[in-house]
Amino acid sequence: MDRFDAMRVFTRIVECRSFTRAAADLNLPRATVTEAIQALEARLGVRLLQRTTRQVAPTLEGEAFYSRCLQLIAEVEDAENAFSTGQPRGRLRIEVHGTMARLLLCPRLPEFLTRYPEIALDISEGDRFVDLVREGVDCAIRIGPLRDSELVARRLTLLPEVTCASADYCARHGVPRQLDDLQAGHTMVGFQSSALGAVLPLVFSVGGALQQVSLPTRLRVSGAEAYAGAALAGLGIIQAPRYRLQDDLAAGRLVALLEDCPPPPLPVSLVHARGRLPSPRLRAFIDWVSGVF
Repeated sequence: MDRFDAMRVFTRIVECRSFTRAAADLNLPRATVTEAIQALEARLGVRLLQRTTRQVAPTLEGEAFYSRCLQLIAEVEDAENAFSTGQPRGRLRIEVHGTMARLLLCPRLPEFLTRYPEIALDISEGDRFVDLVREGVDCAIRIGPLRDSELVARRLTLLPEVTCASADYCARHGVPRQLDDLQAGHTMVGFQSSALGAVLPLVFSVGGALQQVSLPTRLRVSGAEAYAGAALAGLGIIQAPRYRLQDDLAAGRLVALLEDCPPPPLPVSLVHARGRLPSPRLRAFIDWVSGVF
């Protein structure tokens, strides 16, 4: 293995915190990865990685070398891309919310795969917060305000939200006409944010300002599908992007509430790791998905 490939192996081990995961990600035998690091440390005369039974972490020298490796890898990839005339190719790993993937992304994917026949996609879905670098994800489509300054973000759109409850819930508890009515025996389904580790309050736009309202809740969920399902079961008021609930609203299974003071729209952003130039396949996907939204 040449020095440049050894640098790639080293950076992936640092990011994965594991020899085994790095080997799987690079499609290399674990023994090859181990030998590459041993040869690299012997050539440099320093220990780059601290191994324990549970994980691998860079030493101080390893952290410094990791930063230099990232710069060198980015410069080489940039030089190669500048002279490449072929189609973008390779496997692209994307994290996206499941409902968004089903309703907005997947119906348009045949168009992308036809346009770029040499790109393969791995799409994972979930509501949890994903560490892009450590988990080897090329990019993620995230809903809501961004708090991670280590990521490069591109705004895709704003999603209108709706406050709603089931028709059965409204029949039992009444339809609130103003915010003060919410305190008269209403409940909400609690959405547990994985990023904040807390239940999110209901938020309303009133006269150009935002007002938060927290209601009693007997049920807390951490996933969007369970959140919508709980509302349909009559278990409380929810706020969610309108596109997810449009069919249920149109059919009367859910009733829109307090539309004079709607929730603020949710930003949707595509994020990828800072410190590396996007690969041609990632740039192709970013441009395409921006058009989709």
